[in-house]
Amino acid sequence: MRAWQVTQLADPEEALQIVEVEKPAISKGQVLIKVEASALNFFDILLCQGKYQEKPALPFTPGAEISGTIVETPEGSNLKVGQRVITQPKLPNGGFAEYVAVDEDTVYEISDSMTWNEAAAMFVTYHTTYYALHYRAQLKEGEVLLVHAGAGGVGSSAIQLGKAAGAKVIATAGGPEKTNVCRELGADVVIDYLKEDFIDIVKKETNGRGADVIYDPVGGDTFDKSRKCIAFDGRLLVIGFAGGRIPEAPANHALVKNYSIVGVHWGLFRKLYPEGVKENHKKLIELYEEGKIKPLIYREFAFEKLPEALNMLGSRKTWGKLVLKPSQ
Repeated sequence: MRAWQVTQLADPEEALQIVEVEKPAISKGQVLIKVEASALNFFDILLCQGKYQEKPALPFTPGAEISGTIVETPEGSNLKVGQRVITQPKLPNGGFAEYVAVDEDTVYEISDSMTWNEAAAMFVTYHTTYYALHYRAQLKEGEVLLVHAGAGGVGSSAIQLGKAAGAKVIATAGGPEKTNVCRELGADVVIDYLKEDFIDIVKKETNGRGADVIYDPVGGDTFDKSRKCIAFDGRLLVIGFAGGRIPEAPANHALVKNYSIVGVHWGLFRKLYPEGVKENHKKLIELYEEGKIKPLIYREFAFEKLPEALNMLGSRKTWGKLVLKPSQ
């Protein structure tokens, strides 16, 4: 089978090569999956460059999210050949390949109505956001949710899941194309942060109260400014640091304004509470079938175009998720 491998640490076009390798053999407790689509993540670029916290030995295959069809199961498995599933392959044998072997307890069924691209794009983003809004923030119907980077992968999921929970959603994005995406996703108020001050608009839209929950995958200056428009008893969710700078918050400010800074580490939740993830997955599939969520796909790329796709993702000019399709 064909697989992409990082053979040297560099930018994607220099780091990655397509190689012919043996189709994986399953071990005890594993299933073999034919990959139908793989979603791209920014950390795939960092892995190529050797800048990610996880540094597998060379060569390795990146790719953390796939959808596919089960083609082989172990004896006694609860899973069946032909099932449509999603999973997160583990390094060094990631999902930018034609087949992956994964532990069967990391495999989740998907709706028959869900496209392969949507399925590959939903796992990390929607699970992270569902955990953030419902477990960490305890978002309530009627509250105000401020979503930063609303046109991005996690941001777009936060708009949809916020609306599904009955919140008023205010979204920020940069430029007319991305702000239009936020409106189409259902945001009640959309702010172009390149032209407008979101602090003033959030205060105006909430009669001076501020946002009850702020969903921040950006960090840096965005985090600092968010502290100025958060409500009494507000929850500021720390999702990530796409802006580059990891911010610091003075504890006295949280005390005086009576808000909480809440970390969101879905990967650790998944490790510690796998049954909770399975339950959340059922709820997400129900929301999809009810038409309340729909993963946002920016573009599909042929298998041979992975370096081009990662470079486009790295430009930060895209929205939603980018997806790779194996040629089989």
